[in-house]
Amino acid sequence: GMRDISAIDLVKEIKIGWNLGNTLDAPTETAWGNPRTTKAMIEKVREMGFNAVRVPVTWDTHIGPAPDYKIDEAWLNRVEEVVNYVLDCGMYAIINLHHDNTWIIPTYANEQRSKEKLVKVWEQIATRFKDYDDHLLFETMNEPREVGSPMEWMGGTYENRDVINRFNLAVVNTIRASGGNNDKRFILVPTNAATGLDVALNDLVIPNNDSRVIVSIHAYSPYFFAMDVNGTSYWGSDYDKASLTSELDAIYNRFVKNGRAVIIGEFGTIDKNNLSSRVAHAEHYAREAVSRGIAVFWWDNGYYNPGDAETYALLNRKTLSWYYPEIVQALMRGAG
Repeated sequence: GMRDISAIDLVKEIKIGWNLGNTLDAPTETAWGNPRTTKAMIEKVREMGFNAVRVPVTWDTHIGPAPDYKIDEAWLNRVEEVVNYVLDCGMYAIINLHHDNTWIIPTYANEQRSKEKLVKVWEQIATRFKDYDDHLLFETMNEPREVGSPMEWMGGTYENRDVINRFNLAVVNTIRASGGNNDKRFILVPTNAATGLDVALNDLVIPNNDSRVIVSIHAYSPYFFAMDVNGTSYWGSDYDKASLTSELDAIYNRFVKNGRAVIIGEFGTIDKNNLSSRVAHAEHYAREAVSRGIAVFWWDNGYYNPGDAETYALLNRKTLSWYYPEIVQALMRGAG
């Protein structure tokens, strides 16, 4: 059933999570080089101390034509199977609409068509999962944005933010109306591109001021260290620590302090042959976020090629061993 627990308390319970990236969010589960997900993989993640898994899902190529937009049964079954791997381990799971930005277009011109499809797709997902308890969370969308626009990663335009608010509202209303436990389900809603920039946070409207709605932010911070292959490879000065702390403080002061729960659904660093800096960063990030009641989820895309831009993998899914056990241990120390 659904416990009588606040969103703030639920997120405090979650603390530290792991993303099953580049998997169900790929065109097919193995299209981007990851093996088919197994229960053993998820058990390995649990064993290291993570207690939540975000399961990004792209529905795009599995949705039938208008007006029904019927989701392919085999795909929905497979998503449910993977969700059950997570829940059967006693962990929390988050499912979303991930790379569906080809049809979720936050402009006034596209709003109606996008919203109709969004509602139909969420009706089906919500119905399938309505009897699951509060260990399953829904996330309305992943990084919704106007792809290719100049403001795409800068918080979007006012128009983009306005339409995203209405998309979030339509999805939350659809989930709430779908029966079972969904009237109480915890639901994550993102800003434009899930950015933590002020301009996006200022315009975010919480659907119906719903107390069981959680703000979803992605923060690969600091960018030049975490994401930019040509950026800096050192992290750990007093200035570095203070900067990251003040970024998390800003989120805490705006939301958590005022009773609005926040999950950082993606963070992480790429490998620049700088393990000691990555370890220091992971521990500090986890400690500062979790101590402020913000849960964090490492972006693990399964990709391992040190020195290359996309090396976020922590777990070797083929051998069920850890590429960087030191980083995982640092995350666990930080998360307490």
